[in-house]
Amino acid sequence: MSQIDKPGSSGKSFDVPKWLLWEAYQKVKANKGAAGVDGQALADFARDERKNLYKIWNRMSSGSYFPPPVKAVEIPKAGGKGVRVLGVPTVADRIAQTAVAMVLEPEVEPMFHPDSFGYRPGRSALDAVALCRARCWERAWVIDLDIQGFFDNVPHEPILAAVRRHTDKPWVLLYVQRWLTAPIQRPDGTLEQREKGTPQGSAISPLLTNLFMHYAFDAWLAQTQPMVGFERYCDDAIVHCVSEKQAKYLRNVIAARLWRFGLRLHPEKTKIVYCAQEGRTQRRRGVEFTFLGYDFRPRYARLTDGRWKSGFLPAVSKAAKKRMAAVIRGWRLGRCTGLTFRQVATMINRVVAGWINYYGRFYKSELITFLANRINPHLVRWAMRKYKHLHRAPAKARKRLVQIASTHPGTFAHWRHGALPTGSTVGAV
Repeated sequence: MSQIDKPGSSGKSFDVPKWLLWEAYQKVKANKGAAGVDGQALADFARDERKNLYKIWNRMSSGSYFPPPVKAVEIPKAGGKGVRVLGVPTVADRIAQTAVAMVLEPEVEPMFHPDSFGYRPGRSALDAVALCRARCWERAWVIDLDIQGFFDNVPHEPILAAVRRHTDKPWVLLYVQRWLTAPIQRPDGTLEQREKGTPQGSAISPLLTNLFMHYAFDAWLAQTQPMVGFERYCDDAIVHCVSEKQAKYLRNVIAARLWRFGLRLHPEKTKIVYCAQEGRTQRRRGVEFTFLGYDFRPRYARLTDGRWKSGFLPAVSKAAKKRMAAVIRGWRLGRCTGLTFRQVATMINRVVAGWINYYGRFYKSELITFLANRINPHLVRWAMRKYKHLHRAPAKARKRLVQIASTHPGTFAHWRHGALPTGSTVGAV
């Protein structure tokens, strides 16, 4: 299948176009990913891709495709509180899921709510953060919603009902149903049957999640509370209110709505927050919430005329900084003495540039200060171990690093944005 085949009648139970599987395969290759329960990596699949793709097509078009178990991979949660279980399908199953998502997405995407941002084409988490920031300026109260164990407890029947509403292809519904009930293989090899939930990590799960949340939350809230704005990214949502009274009322109404689907708001993590800023008279403590890796709280910002003003603004979260600090320590730069300065930069720049692109979008100075304080001391220790004349001479090593940064400020990604080893940092709010 080295080129796209023309769709047509195949004498099979279902008309699944071969070109669809080929395009799905290209997407799966671009996204990469680990092997599933069968141990087959993408490179293994590619060695005989024509035969392997034909097997998927043959089974899907005949109705005999049954997904294998999903491999459970435990990922520590932020802050070290428990683990998040990701489901890793096999390569073949990812291709099949992607093909179905490609058929279903054009049917449902146009009707999704504009305040929904997760896993949608042309939308990003940063778009959601930007809109949340703007609405916090407009309305003084928010509800920070946290649905407890969402991916483990989301019910199947409402998802299937939504799929039925938006496709006339029986094979799409058939395989969605099979994926929802496919067992999970735990790390010890045991199989866990599922009657609810959809595993994080599967190719079809984001679309199914958005379908469920559209009808269970987005469309319902827009219909019953048309003046209320919100931002939702998958199961994370912020709802904006004009008063504490309205916020308390809506929290209870939303909790009752989700309870109809067997879901509950987390009693500790769901909270009502006052967006304190200049011009708002109430004075409260603990006015802070976290959304998509950003901590929203009162901060000072410089206006165009040079004055400072207190606003309710997002900046890189404490949890995100903790994760980045762990990655930086894991590089063990002080022991990379076999690398040149340029090689060290090459090793870390791609990761650091990704952090800057995401966490530096809002209140950039917070991130730049963090990167300067975390990465540059490791570079000093690297120089002390690398060069004998700098051994046990941290002041000389710092001075040498300053000289290099002054001459070649583009060497490291964080230097390019002002995180220079000079004892001071430059960064735009």
